[in-house]
Amino acid sequence: MTRRELREHCFKMLFSADFYPAEETKEQMEHYFQVPKEDDTTPEGASEILHNVEMSEANSSFLKERTEKIMKLVPELDEKINSVAEGWKTKRMGKVELTILRLAVFEMKYDEEIPEKVAINEAVELAKKFGGKDSSAFINGILAKLV
Repeated sequence: MTRRELREHCFKMLFSADFYPAEETKEQMEHYFQVPKEDDTTPEGASEILHNVEMSEANSSFLKERTEKIMKLVPELDEKINSVAEGWKTKRMGKVELTILRLAVFEMKYDEEIPEKVAINEAVELAKKFGGKDSSAFINGILAKLV
């Protein structure tokens, strides 16, 4: 599984965890891996896989650990985001954008294997895929200020 695919799964896990009380986090993470494969047909008629959690035990363990680490750091990550987000504090941000920012800031500040430019680029790509039409520019602007 590629880093991009792992990142996307991590985003989905973080996003869904934000809708449940903290005491249900572990249960929701386990549920994530039990959801069946989901696909759709594009407007052009091609088949597209939307969700597929078939992965090695090592990858699922990595995702669980990473998601837990990020969730524990949410107050600190939000503080960093708020320090540069002029007029857009985390309480006002959409859940998709906020989740992407949290993941990217974690990668930029706590994951030495991922260069800052890569973390920003990947966050912008997630925003293009899951956010609104202005999400990628918003994400890019906030993360550029952090650098």
